[in-house]
Amino acid sequence: MTSLVLVINAGSSSLKFQLIDVSSRATLVKGLIERVTDHGAALTEALRRIGADGHDLDGLVAVGHRVVHGGASFSDPAVITAEVRAEVERLVPLAPLHNPAGLLGIDAALAAFPDVPHVAVFDTAFHQSMPPAAHTYAVPAAWREELRVRRYGFHGTSIGYVSRRAAALLGRPVDVTDLVVLHLGNGCSAAAVHAGRSVDTSMGMTPLEGLVMGTRSGDVDPALGAYLERVAGLDAAAYDTALNKASGLLGLAGASDFREILDRRAAGDPDASLAFDVVVHRLVKYVGAYAAELGRVDALVFTGGIGEHAAPLRAALIERLTLLGMVLDASANEAGAGERSITSRESRIPALVIPTNEELEIALQSVRVVSGEIGE
Repeated sequence: MTSLVLVINAGSSSLKFQLIDVSSRATLVKGLIERVTDHGAALTEALRRIGADGHDLDGLVAVGHRVVHGGASFSDPAVITAEVRAEVERLVPLAPLHNPAGLLGIDAALAAFPDVPHVAVFDTAFHQSMPPAAHTYAVPAAWREELRVRRYGFHGTSIGYVSRRAAALLGRPVDVTDLVVLHLGNGCSAAAVHAGRSVDTSMGMTPLEGLVMGTRSGDVDPALGAYLERVAGLDAAAYDTALNKASGLLGLAGASDFREILDRRAAGDPDASLAFDVVVHRLVKYVGAYAAELGRVDALVFTGGIGEHAAPLRAALIERLTLLGMVLDASANEAGAGERSITSRESRIPALVIPTNEELEIALQSVRVVSGEIGE
């Protein structure tokens, strides 16, 4: 017997979809529709493709929606009611590029499947377990209380999934496992995970804070904006755009694709070498800080497109973590793909590579919500 969940990830001009059989954890159909101007029409096309592949949606148990920002309102996924939808809309100022697109996908799917439970799974929800000391910014009270200024964190769906997989690979119950998880892709974040719960993460109120990314700067001096306004007349909008879309690897080396950075570095390109070194330096700082914060680390976990595939980056980072007793297994680091350890038996802390599966996590969480296993 199958347990089908349709997973929808709606962007402003795209719609990704997967049909997942939760009972076997198999992806039956997946696709991407681009240049979307009508999300209803895009969903109709997605359903046509699913049908053309021979799948019947009569047994659909849930539709799971990726929603980027749940603010402090959602620490778990939630069945989409009128009230939940209204709250997602209220949170649009915190994610003006993402939540409106998510709402378009939700509305299109609700119209197509009015009698099927719909579940919102929030990228921020996993990090709502952070203690106040970790999520509170030292800013005026009015900002914090009235304007909801705080650290929220992102990539939570991915980090939650790989944290459970890491515990399974280690042969440890999740609730006695401490991990530092690195989700490294075009967007990058680090997280300290204690007993299956986030206790700190590098992304902040927005996905801009923290590690160096494809086009995002990560951490900079907060006074930089005022300085650039004084000396270059840069207004807030231009500053925001520059840090989000013209910085990171792109700003350092003129390319946002880490594969190109690696190729150019191997060929001796100084800008690519600097970009690589800056990325590693920032990672060392966060891994070291989170190891100290946790008090112990049962594993360092790499996931995301760069984390899963960039062997030179993993090697460079592990070689900088000798203080933690980490010893690289070079052949395991270079070999193949899939879940594996890339450290030797002598390593005091193992490093694991675990491919993420955010769509499966959304499907699993959707079923858990619908079944009443996790609360509303």
